[in-house]
Amino acid sequence: MTGSAISYFFMAWTDMSLLFLTAIGTFAGIYIGAIPGLSVTMAVSILISFTFSWDVNAALALMVGVFCGGVYGGSRSAILLNIPGAPASIATSFDGFPLAQRGEAGQAIGISTIVSGIGGFLGIIVLAVAAPTVAEFALKFAPRDYLLLALMGLLLVGSLSGESMAKGVFAGALGVTLGMVGMDPMTAEGRFTFGYVSLLGGIHFVVAMIGLFGVSEALFQLHSINLKPVKQDVSKIVPSWKVILKYLPISLRCSLIGVIIGALPGTGGDIASLMAYDHAKRTVKNPSRPFGQGAYEGLIAPESANNAAVGGAYIPMLTLGIPGDAVTAVFIGALYIHGLKPGPMMMIDTPYMFWFMVGNLVLANTFMVLFGLTGIKIFARLVEVKKGILIPCIIVLSIVGTYAINNSMTDVYWMLCFGVCGYLLKMFGYQVAPIILGIILGPLMDQSYRRAIMSTEHNFGLFLLDLVKNPLTCVLTIVVLFMIISNTRLWPKLLGMFSSTKRS
Repeated sequence: MTGSAISYFFMAWTDMSLLFLTAIGTFAGIYIGAIPGLSVTMAVSILISFTFSWDVNAALALMVGVFCGGVYGGSRSAILLNIPGAPASIATSFDGFPLAQRGEAGQAIGISTIVSGIGGFLGIIVLAVAAPTVAEFALKFAPRDYLLLALMGLLLVGSLSGESMAKGVFAGALGVTLGMVGMDPMTAEGRFTFGYVSLLGGIHFVVAMIGLFGVSEALFQLHSINLKPVKQDVSKIVPSWKVILKYLPISLRCSLIGVIIGALPGTGGDIASLMAYDHAKRTVKNPSRPFGQGAYEGLIAPESANNAAVGGAYIPMLTLGIPGDAVTAVFIGALYIHGLKPGPMMMIDTPYMFWFMVGNLVLANTFMVLFGLTGIKIFARLVEVKKGILIPCIIVLSIVGTYAINNSMTDVYWMLCFGVCGYLLKMFGYQVAPIILGIILGPLMDQSYRRAIMSTEHNFGLFLLDLVKNPLTCVLTIVVLFMIISNTRLWPKLLGMFSSTKRS
């Protein structure tokens, strides 16, 4: 790292205007991320229209702050209201909301803030040190590998669906079907539209997320509307060093998962957080509480991963010109507007911009931790409000947030429909998280499979051969098969056979 690189690294730290813009962006991002329906992608997209005439450093400082703050901010509403503010916070709600129901919202938000910072900083370190190497590895992924990766994500329903694998698979398959609604990306023909023009644009997964998590939860809470609210303990927000060190190993492991998944083009924090949660559930032998009932490990894993995925998503964007997720796709547009060309030549022609962005990310993560540990007492009061007041507010916010996505009442109707469906599914013991996962992964599975088949000239036999011929694909195939078998009744028998063979 040369002297010039160091000076650009600390540019946002020493320039008061850039420092202020990063701080404002991070603060705004936290609260944008905490409001369901106000996505980080939407906020960054709007910022481009306001900042295209600005200096490139100032524009990037503001947008980076909103990005980092927004990814973290979604955890607050996930913990306090069981409504993920962003798709990357879906897994956070699994154990975060039960912690709030136990009166531990302050401690939960405090721990999530610290581990989010750890994940964010680790992602930036990998970005700075290993960007070319990780990007080169991600470039090796063929369409069939993305198909397997999407299948791995969908098979996480085994961990997200409680005791019934069948119910989880059904919910995931329902989500994949809903994700197929709209125009075919290759032929532009309508699929599952039943002649309705309004369905040609597909079903926005944020609309489904708000309905399935927000409205369905509000309807479900009507069963206990007279229940006295849980008093939240916010006397101790900042966790002790003992607690941080206790959970540091799982935080680091899940942060690495987040960086790797984030560096794969087209993935992002939502898939990273779900895979990290699954990893924690499979590897932690003695959790603080059972997963799904307020286990701190179930909170730490997704929060470490989704923030680490931010640094990972920058790797393909800056070194290959390929977006790591939806937000970095918007960032690529911003860079082009300001005369920069992200890709391999950017590292050669304008290396100073790389180090400026790395330094800006470090600054934004620092502000995220500082701002994340403030205002918690006010946020925690949300869950102490009487349900007779809180439930109508949740429904109104869900409607406003949904309408704000596309200024469309059709989206509102869909959201309310998903809310009622989610409520009915919960009543019969189905989890709604696999549906969202299916909606997100469905298009990726569809396009990846069709591209893989086209690469083999529509020969299904050659496609199957490719699954074991390529080393990387073979490893992913083995992982997928392992995930399928480990969620069936055959797995305990195989373990029993292995144990008896080992003893003999």
